[in-house]
Amino acid sequence: MFEKKTLQLLQLFYRETERVRLFGLADLPPLAQQQQMNLWLETKRNFELSEISEQYWIKTCSAGYITELRLHADGTLDEYTLFNRLHTTGYWELVDGVIEIEIYKEENTYRCAVFANRYSYIHSAIEYKNGELHSYLKLAQTRPIKF
Repeated sequence: MFEKKTLQLLQLFYRETERVRLFGLADLPPLAQQQQMNLWLETKRNFELSEISEQYWIKTCSAGYITELRLHADGTLDEYTLFNRLHTTGYWELVDGVIEIEIYKEENTYRCAVFANRYSYIHSAIEYKNGELHSYLKLAQTRPIKF
């Protein structure tokens, strides 16, 4: 059986290379393009703990919902809608090079796994809402201003 990270990478591979809708973990088709998958995997990398916290991230989904995230060193996070500043909170942790995020909005729980892009600060994620596949995300990592 494949581990969770491998299955999530396979979900992203199909979404990012074939531009298909996201497949749920139980609905993933068998991999027929191993060479193409290996080339795609070369565009990904593991996050390092030192590059994650105390900076701002912009999170957006294919439906256009945009938020600002601040991942704190203690594993908590604050999220604000970009324009009207609606505040939500949650937690994050680095697991096997992947940022695992959990955010609480009213009665809903959103979980996502963020995979690092090797060539830019725009990273990919898959989001689940209340345990159900919900959205394909992009997170743009910003750098703090040094005075």
